[in-house]
Amino acid sequence: MSSNNGRMRVGLALGGGVARGLAHIGVLSVLEEAGVPIDCVAGTSMGAIIGSAYCAGLSVSELRDIAARTGWWSVSRPIPSAGGLVTFARMERWIEDNVGEFDVRDLAIPFAAVASDLISGERVVLWRGRLCSAVRASCSVPGFAPPVELEGRMLVDGGITDNIPADVARMLGADYVIGVDVFMPALRRYLGPLGQGIAAIETLVRHAGQGSNECDCLIVPPMEGRSYFRFASYKELIALGEEATRRRLPIILEALARAERGEHAPHLADPVLIEN
Repeated sequence: MSSNNGRMRVGLALGGGVARGLAHIGVLSVLEEAGVPIDCVAGTSMGAIIGSAYCAGLSVSELRDIAARTGWWSVSRPIPSAGGLVTFARMERWIEDNVGEFDVRDLAIPFAAVASDLISGERVVLWRGRLCSAVRASCSVPGFAPPVELEGRMLVDGGITDNIPADVARMLGADYVIGVDVFMPALRRYLGPLGQGIAAIETLVRHAGQGSNECDCLIVPPMEGRSYFRFASYKELIALGEEATRRRLPIILEALARAERGEHAPHLADPVLIEN
């Protein structure tokens, strides 16, 4: 399957990982430099933040600048309560100030954010409505930040149900999906049993939705043991995304070249979506 001009439509599935997700900027940088077209993006959590900003028209250079000046205080405030430890209410204003006031449907490049219904446990694909609210919902880790109520649902972080939303990228029109996984688990032996529990949670989140198995190409920056919370390490995290993408770039370029030559390339079956 290809677009009308004879090339495959390329989609990105950007996974969650809090500060680790800044590696997505490095991925975008290398793909742009190589001339790889980005026709749509599906994002979870930090993948939703970076993906939506790119789809709104921000350049890679602008994304780097935003990463350099953004930290926890930019998007959150502590509010110890029954709902969570922090509030991401400031995130909506931050998105509008840095990205713009958009309906998800009005972005320059097709985009969807993935969240999870806290009550039903279902994955929820947010492809319309206020962009800032959709992204905030996709980022709201339960127990850490309060849920976001949208259309009668209590929505939380999409990483619970689908950390690398490859089939959502196909829903948006992608023929070839490049996934980015920044949730590599690590066994922190110095934490004893707690370290084992953290590693188990990382593994569960990483494989939520099994999206990594549905990507045509999976980029995995080496994130084992790296902090999820150190936004100050943005240069290093972006560089890791760049390095991992350069290693996978020959595979991507060859797939695009085969499509241009009209040669058959392996393609996964179209997904059956049950979300609203």
